[in-house]
Amino acid sequence: MNNLLEFTINAHGGIEAWNKFESITARLMVDGVLWPMKQQSGTISDIYVTSKTKEEFTTHYPFVEKDWHTSFEPHRIAVENNKGETIEELLNPRDSFRGHDRDTPWSKLQLAYFAGYAMWTYFNTPFIFANPDYKVKELEPWEENGEVLRRLEVEFPENVATHSRIQTFYIDKEGLIKRHDYSADILGNSTAAHYLSDYKEIQGIKVATKRKVYVRLEDNTPLLPEPLLVSIDLSEIVLK
Repeated sequence: MNNLLEFTINAHGGIEAWNKFESITARLMVDGVLWPMKQQSGTISDIYVTSKTKEEFTTHYPFVEKDWHTSFEPHRIAVENNKGETIEELLNPRDSFRGHDRDTPWSKLQLAYFAGYAMWTYFNTPFIFANPDYKVKELEPWEENGEVLRRLEVEFPENVATHSRIQTFYIDKEGLIKRHDYSADILGNSTAAHYLSDYKEIQGIKVATKRKVYVRLEDNTPLLPEPLLVSIDLSEIVLK
């Protein structure tokens, strides 16, 4: 395993501890300009989310109606009720974003797809990178706000739904991820600098409970302090 990756995984709790769990659940509070831009203000502003750790699956609930939830997999997004009945679904959902830019409105299924793969990626990082299907390499360090951060570039497998194939993770001297860069393919390749903070130890695993996403400029610096594209606050976190 790459030395920086091993250091990072151990700092977040270690692969042996992580492998004991099948899922992670949290209360999710989100804000930012992305949601009104996509005409989805309030749809997931206060919601619960569960992602699996052994397969790419996420559900948000309650979604729109009190007895509805989402069901995300890489090639299918659906809204279902608590009886297991499908309200609506979209197969090969990524195809539906062709021609989109940052201002193109989303349907609720498109929102659920984006939120599903995003939270699965966030929850399962960095542990999924131990899988040999992920290609990792260390880049040159990056200095920001007087802090030197090591950087890990990750190429995601083709069969994993995520923001973009190539993503970069910035790691502090403690081994914790402080920043996450990507280009959101389904947002017209919009560049993002995504900051993680307020780590808490949950059942032996370090979880960032606050996240803020900004536009990333051509010189790799964030556009601050606005626009704040997305903010995420997690609470009531449980691993099972």
